[in-house]
Amino acid sequence: MADRTAPNCHLRLEWVYGYRGHQCRNNLYYTAAKEIVYFVAGVGVVYNTREHKQKFYLGHNDDIISLALHPERVLVATGQVGKEPYICVWDSYTVQTVSILKDVHTHGIACLAFDLEGQCLVSVGLDSKNTICVWDWRRGKVLAAAPGHTDRIFDISWDLYQPSKLVSCGVKHIKFWSLCGNALTPKRGVFGKTGDLQTILCLACAKDEVTYSGALNGDIYVWKGINLMRTVQGAHGSGIFSMNACEEGFATGGRDGCVRLWDLNFKPITVIDLRETDQGYKVARGENSRGLSVRSVCWRGDHILVGTQDSEIFEIVVHDRNKPFLIMQGHCEGELWALAVHPTKPLAMTGSDDRSVRIWSLIDHALIARCNMEEPIRCAAVSTDGIHLALGMKDGSFTVLRVRDMTEVVHIKDRKEAIHELKYSPDGAHLAVGSNDNSVDIYGVVQRYKKVGECIGSTSFITHMDWSTDSKYLQTNDGSGRRLFYRMPSGKEVTNREELKLVQWATWTCVLGPEVNGIWPKYSDINDINSVDANFNNQVLVTADDYGLVKLLRYPCVKKGAKFKKYLGHSAHITNARWSHDYQWVVTIGGADHSVFQWKFVPERKSKEALHIAPQEILADSNSEESDSDQSDVPEMDSEIEQETQLTYRRQVYKEDLPQLKEQCKEKHRATAMKKRERAPGSGVKLHFIHGYRGYDCRSNLFYTQTGEIVYHVAAVGVVYNRQQNTQRFYMGHDDDILCLALHPLKDFVATGQVGRDSSVHIWDTEMLKPMSVLKGFHQLGVCALDFSADGKRLASVGLDDNHTIVLWDWRKGEKLSAMRGSKDKIFVVKINPYLPDKLITAGVKHMKFWHKAGGGLIGRKGNMGKTETMMCAVYGWSEEMVFSGTCTGDICIWRDMFLMKTVKAHDGPVFSMHALEKGFVTGGKDGIVALWDDTFERCLKTYAIKRAVLAPGSKGLLLEDNPSIRAISLGHGHILVGTKNGEILEVDKSGPITLLVQGHMEGEVWGLATHPHLPLCATVSDDKTLRIWDLSPSHCMLAVRKLRKGGRCCCFSPDGKALAVGLNDGSFIIVNADTLEDLVSFHHRKDIISDIRFSPGAGKYLAVASGDSFVDIYNVMSSKRVGVCKGCLNYITHLDWDRRGKLLQVNTSAKEQFFFEAPRGKRQTIPATEVEKIDWSTWTCVLGTSVEGIWPVISEVTEVTAACLSNDRKVLATGDDLGYIKLFRYPVKGKYAKFKRYVAHSTHVTNVRWTHDDSLLVTVGGGDTCLMIWAHEPEGHREIRQCDSEESDIESEDDGGYDSDVTRENEINYTIKALSTNMRPMTGVKPHLQLKEPSVDERQGVVRPPVSRALPQPEKLQTNNVGKKKRPIEDLVLELVFGYRGNDCRNNVHYLNEGTDIIYHTASVGIVLNLTTSCQSFYVEHSDDILCLTINQHPKFPNVVATGQVGDIGDMSATSPSIHVWDAMTKQTLSVLRCFHAGGVCSVSFSATGKLLLSVGLDLEHTVTIWKWQEGAKVASRIGHTQRIFVSEFRPDSDTHFVSVGIKHVRFWTLAGRALLSKKGVLSTLEDARMQTMLSVAFGANNLTFTGTISGDVCVWKEHILVRIVAKAHTGPVFTMYTTLRDGLIVTGGKERPSKEGGALKLWDQELKRCRAFRLETGQIIDCVRSVCRGKGKILVGTRNAEIIEVGEKNAACNILVNGHMDGPIWGLGTHPSRDVFLSAAEDGTVRLWDIPEKKMLNKVNLGHPAHTISYSPEGDMVAIGMKNGEFIILLVTSLKIWGKKRDRRSPIQDIRFSPNSRYLAVGSNECAVDFYDLTLGPQLNRINSCRDIPSFVMQMDFSADSNYVQISTGAYKRLVYEVPSGKQVTEQSYIDRITWATWTSVLGDEVVGIWSRNTDKADVTCACVSHSGLNIVTGDDFGMVKLFDFPCPEKFAKHKRFLGHSAHLTNVRFTNGDRFVVSAGGDDRSLFVWRCVHAPH
Repeated sequence: MADRTAPNCHLRLEWVYGYRGHQCRNNLYYTAAKEIVYFVAGVGVVYNTREHKQKFYLGHNDDIISLALHPERVLVATGQVGKEPYICVWDSYTVQTVSILKDVHTHGIACLAFDLEGQCLVSVGLDSKNTICVWDWRRGKVLAAAPGHTDRIFDISWDLYQPSKLVSCGVKHIKFWSLCGNALTPKRGVFGKTGDLQTILCLACAKDEVTYSGALNGDIYVWKGINLMRTVQGAHGSGIFSMNACEEGFATGGRDGCVRLWDLNFKPITVIDLRETDQGYKVARGENSRGLSVRSVCWRGDHILVGTQDSEIFEIVVHDRNKPFLIMQGHCEGELWALAVHPTKPLAMTGSDDRSVRIWSLIDHALIARCNMEEPIRCAAVSTDGIHLALGMKDGSFTVLRVRDMTEVVHIKDRKEAIHELKYSPDGAHLAVGSNDNSVDIYGVVQRYKKVGECIGSTSFITHMDWSTDSKYLQTNDGSGRRLFYRMPSGKEVTNREELKLVQWATWTCVLGPEVNGIWPKYSDINDINSVDANFNNQVLVTADDYGLVKLLRYPCVKKGAKFKKYLGHSAHITNARWSHDYQWVVTIGGADHSVFQWKFVPERKSKEALHIAPQEILADSNSEESDSDQSDVPEMDSEIEQETQLTYRRQVYKEDLPQLKEQCKEKHRATAMKKRERAPGSGVKLHFIHGYRGYDCRSNLFYTQTGEIVYHVAAVGVVYNRQQNTQRFYMGHDDDILCLALHPLKDFVATGQVGRDSSVHIWDTEMLKPMSVLKGFHQLGVCALDFSADGKRLASVGLDDNHTIVLWDWRKGEKLSAMRGSKDKIFVVKINPYLPDKLITAGVKHMKFWHKAGGGLIGRKGNMGKTETMMCAVYGWSEEMVFSGTCTGDICIWRDMFLMKTVKAHDGPVFSMHALEKGFVTGGKDGIVALWDDTFERCLKTYAIKRAVLAPGSKGLLLEDNPSIRAISLGHGHILVGTKNGEILEVDKSGPITLLVQGHMEGEVWGLATHPHLPLCATVSDDKTLRIWDLSPSHCMLAVRKLRKGGRCCCFSPDGKALAVGLNDGSFIIVNADTLEDLVSFHHRKDIISDIRFSPGAGKYLAVASGDSFVDIYNVMSSKRVGVCKGCLNYITHLDWDRRGKLLQVNTSAKEQFFFEAPRGKRQTIPATEVEKIDWSTWTCVLGTSVEGIWPVISEVTEVTAACLSNDRKVLATGDDLGYIKLFRYPVKGKYAKFKRYVAHSTHVTNVRWTHDDSLLVTVGGGDTCLMIWAHEPEGHREIRQCDSEESDIESEDDGGYDSDVTRENEINYTIKALSTNMRPMTGVKPHLQLKEPSVDERQGVVRPPVSRALPQPEKLQTNNVGKKKRPIEDLVLELVFGYRGNDCRNNVHYLNEGTDIIYHTASVGIVLNLTTSCQSFYVEHSDDILCLTINQHPKFPNVVATGQVGDIGDMSATSPSIHVWDAMTKQTLSVLRCFHAGGVCSVSFSATGKLLLSVGLDLEHTVTIWKWQEGAKVASRIGHTQRIFVSEFRPDSDTHFVSVGIKHVRFWTLAGRALLSKKGVLSTLEDARMQTMLSVAFGANNLTFTGTISGDVCVWKEHILVRIVAKAHTGPVFTMYTTLRDGLIVTGGKERPSKEGGALKLWDQELKRCRAFRLETGQIIDCVRSVCRGKGKILVGTRNAEIIEVGEKNAACNILVNGHMDGPIWGLGTHPSRDVFLSAAEDGTVRLWDIPEKKMLNKVNLGHPAHTISYSPEGDMVAIGMKNGEFIILLVTSLKIWGKKRDRRSPIQDIRFSPNSRYLAVGSNECAVDFYDLTLGPQLNRINSCRDIPSFVMQMDFSADSNYVQISTGAYKRLVYEVPSGKQVTEQSYIDRITWATWTSVLGDEVVGIWSRNTDKADVTCACVSHSGLNIVTGDDFGMVKLFDFPCPEKFAKHKRFLGHSAHLTNVRFTNGDRFVVSAGGDDRSLFVWRCVHAPH
């Protein structure tokens, strides 16, 4: 039989012909060494033109499509296509990978660019959002990412003159990006009128914010900032594909085949027209019409490189520019299929769909001839004498040429379909031509190719053919997978296979046939292998397939699934592969990549010599990676290893899933939850000792710590064992099985990895047992191996996922440095090189791999060894290249670098553990022997056998068997520490004696547990077939052990403690002597497992035995007879209990049935539930019944309560369940879902729990974890507060957390995203810019007016008041003042700055800094939407640093995502922008003690909590915060790692460990009747005290996370805000309270919150509601719900109101005074306020008692009219504020109210589609004199004409109507209307203002407008919150404008003040008034 291993020879890539010019640009550069770098297919090529040599970079596994050169020009970055594409940064000199960047993009990487320093790399993806990503490429870390554009991006570049700026361009856009924090913020380039909006293909940046870009039409667009400055027209005839900047200037290349050079100011230098060259493919064809197209240019000194679309590279010397050199050629567009090799010369012929046939010299690596045909070529063959070349064409014809001069011999067309294969016979007489017409035609060569035969047997197209050596037979393969034979030359089919037996084939290129069976995988029937060629001399076969793989196999390979070597390089399908005539080379051609690869064949004898040459490195297993497993003769696996490789550690339910499951179950349980639930018990337990060590499936997990203690793991616990005192301390941070453990080199920290859906690694210290760091987010299912680096800074971990991912961490920071798929096979060990922390090894099933770090990835190579063994352990030796590994056969392999030097036999059976010493090694194996070796493994110095005979007297237990399998070895303190598979830990003294320290059960579940009736002993019985007795008193050891013939599941002591009954798994049970464990009696009556066994109480007369076949047998112990059988159960029996009298049995079954039987006969009884509780039970271990109803959890579908035990004092019930929880309940546990305390230490199911006889200890056993755990019982009162006390119960108490209207509003508010805002008014009809214009009268009648009319000139549209002055238009608006503060739904958002000279607060999307001395405001306006939270950095290193968080849409990192801005309050400079995933918005921000970290909380459904390093924009950690709203989250003022979050019924205490956030719920159970309320605010005190303010007005005081006292009614209403003063620790609280003598809404407290002083806020409100407090020097700053900011003096309690605002919105009414700079506002809060602009303050306010809607001054300014929401209107006299008159004629809101210019009439427009007129001259009784009816909808705005005769009305139906005053008649004549001059214009409708409506107002509207008094401008406000400034009139649609941001969604009103000095805008959602200063154009 042929050898089934892979062949020993191999291929080396020697040359690649071609260059990828299609669909790629800018991919050709000079390196620093003057070599040329480019790419073809999946290969990066470095071509040295002087020496004519190529080097290859093979790190990609699919087509490369983008390339960027590092500024130092040695490193190259390339990006590929693929489902998970990655970027490689590699060295062009060594062609080795430097860094891999992955896991961000999908589909492919379209563009790459390095920045000026070369530190950052930007990449653009091909995904639908064209994601842009900025990398710190050396660390493989993403700095920022954002959606790039909705359409393709073609080029991206860093601005080399401005840091952190980029430019990208593509289909119909160019964008200018700025990078700040982790946010990439784009601004679209404005094409304006300078150039057409079009596709930009390439760009280059220059000084002074100038950017040059090449456009699709051949123009160059020059940008300054974001505006198009000028265009260079016709720079190229058509699209400019490439632009390259260098010191001298710019080079551009276009589709017109020209290259142009420009100087630094983009003045033309010269043109080089490549169409005029006499070389090149297109030129030879004479096709210059569409000719040559330049895709890439590079200008360097006096050389220019040009890459064309036709895979050609030209080099041009500038001073001799009309002589370009063609330095590389390849086939161009279309597929490349034809390949033939010359029979006697080193030549290859190729032909392609580009219709050219080319001849390549394999020696000179050059194209030596080319000829263009009329048709695409599909196949080729050279005649045996090398004279003729036959070409098969796509149209069914074939042509024969003379090789010598490429002249045609014949051209024959006999077929219609493509010719796919043709071959000359070995004797040269015939040519066989196979076509897609399913036939092969035979032609006679000498008869001038006359057709002599035809083979027609195939039913499908012909794919392959071979001639026999004697030219008498032809074999064919066809598309249907059939292999046929024909006699030659007639073409008759051979059906008798006998005559073929002796046929020898001249060539073998067929893919079917017994000789090549092995090329196909074992179980598939796919036809993806395109080409095969056999090398008979060396007995190898080369194949080419659809996946771009070239494979080398042995020939013949008869068995399917043969082993091979594989080589990557071609990207997609390889169409053909052939050996050269002398078998020196293999030539392969790619279909889509149309490149030709030439591989050097290195035969066996040569490959041995080549060993010292390092193999070409590979990433995703390529180059010469052997196939999946390289050889078939793997030795049988050792049973232990077999077992271990099959463990998957999968769980049905992971603990991580519980929160979701609980949420799902909650709905069902809402009702029951309202009932009073049983409280948790007062007493608790604390883990005291564990018997057990996990050795059966883990290795090398046992070490000495620095202090000589021993650290190891079992179940979910890390154990630190003190062998002097025989005590244990525990690390309890894990919640599932720990699988591996590694020790830090300083021996004080330990890393442990666990099982989990998203499994974590904890690094903790062995002294404090606190987590230093938690690493998660990368490993699924579990972590199976860990190792620290020698410097202790790095940690490597391996996951249990299918790819066994390897991750390298900076563990203190919690940062992933690199990650890579490790291997398909299980990895057992990972080790970091102690000398070079960038290198590591992994070893495992059938492999050993050597890795080194490359940026964010790892590059691995397999170790070179003959046959691959399974490695169980590995260590590094005394130098960086020496590695020693232990195999599963007992050998030690000694490696140097990656080469196996030799092997040494060390053990019988696997070597499981090894440890390196200073001078030598120690190994341990399955044979139970510990061996000491010298430092080269030459000599074995000493061996120790682990035997009972050498056990020292001080041992804590007994050795179960001699020579147990050794799984862990460690040295220290003169001892060898040994861990065994049987769960024993031994200490071997160097002189020989062995001490047993700790032991537990072996593999197999432990179920049986019994405690002794009066001694501190317990017995366990397990599936490991042992019965063990344990001492629970201080000696903690195993006293006795006995092997059983079968495993057991239950045991029980007799009441006197002398006998022990044990139930076995085969249905038998035995009773043994409790001291000697010798048999007394045994019975075997049942077939199924004995599941429980119990002696009756008292004298122990009866023994009840329950079995899996649903019976309970009752035996009389004395007579040893069965006396009764309890029948009637239907299922497996799980629990048994006797009553005190020994007369009654209680039975539980697995179907949750509860039965009662009478002893001794076993008669079934039915007992009502009420009676069961009265029965005096001797023990209670059952889990059913009303008295234990509360122990079943909410999610009982997924978890069972497996065991229970009632303490002997009947107070506490302990339970164990399937999730590994031990819970304590207060007995009896009535009512559902009782509260409990819960403890995690067991990993999966807890099988049994028992109290000792005096209740001092609780003993529990775990199923899968084989442990026996002993817990000390701590009665009530005795409780130090410790870290792992217990968790609170499953369901939060559904006591509501209290109610308050403000809190409810804040919780339920839905923040509008401006960009998605919709109509504020209920409009109907067609928007103005979509309405069709009605023709005028003249147009209808067809009258053509002369252009110069003799009529009067048209009157002015608007009466203007500055007659005689030269009118000046307004150019710009500048924000001057904002009246408003967001206090009604935001908190803690007012702070002092600069020692109290300034204050900072926010409203809408503006941050406001107010100087208290000058009252001047300055603004931060970078937010794109409403600010929701604000905090200041209190660290002196960061003075005046502010963080503000805003509303946002979904967190997709685009510009509408929620974000946090960190900025300098004085300069308003943005320091960092953090885009975040807090969908909805950021509701709380807080800086840490050092000021370097920022904590944020989101409004998303998960209420995510995130911590940032804000200066770098890096996210440190993020986690789901709570299911309900979190209101505030704050760092402790002295900490960078601890913070507290509060919210709806929630307070959590958080710790940041590395990158992980760990949290604890607040524990209430310490105080009687304390219940979880809604928490609103938080403050801090010394000694870990935390204060939280609640909705009821209480303040809770917490120590750590335990409630210690309650300050009852600190306020009478909710405590909304608290502030901790850093300098003296005093605490300020603010709440909702009625002012009274004793109390106020503001209080100042001492540090412990014991004493306080209250302040009254003199606001005149009935209830004060404080939302924000801050304390400065002697002053307290208060922000209220009523939008006031007040400063209160601590000494004199004087209040000074600094800021006023409307408290409820919207503000609808706005009226500006006719002659002074004051204005009035009227709002929903029922107030009218008078504001003074120069004084910057509120002058007065009037409470109307009803929401006001509109307000207007009379023309003289002496009266004010106010329209109300209830339809009433009021007229006040301005001087006295007395009511002059009021009237209510309507029942719906008044929308607008106006005085006529002559002050005679008042017009009142309402929602009732009417405008009423009142004559003011008739006095204050205000009788309506007339009204306008027939208005189609509600009235929005009204304006009088200048002569007071007309009124124009804009309505909710988008119609503008004009009426006469006072008659109320409608004016319809358009020409008449056009002549009216208006006194004011506030209408948003009308032809004059069509231009104010923008394109994207489909959902939202322009809501208000106002024309300036000069009549030259109009300002508008809209639903998007924008103020816009237009020219007036603006009749053209979509008029140009300037826009001003700051308001929230929905502007309600906008007005010019007199003299056009200011614009006032009123906000709907933000309840704020913005005052903008008008900037007028100069004269």
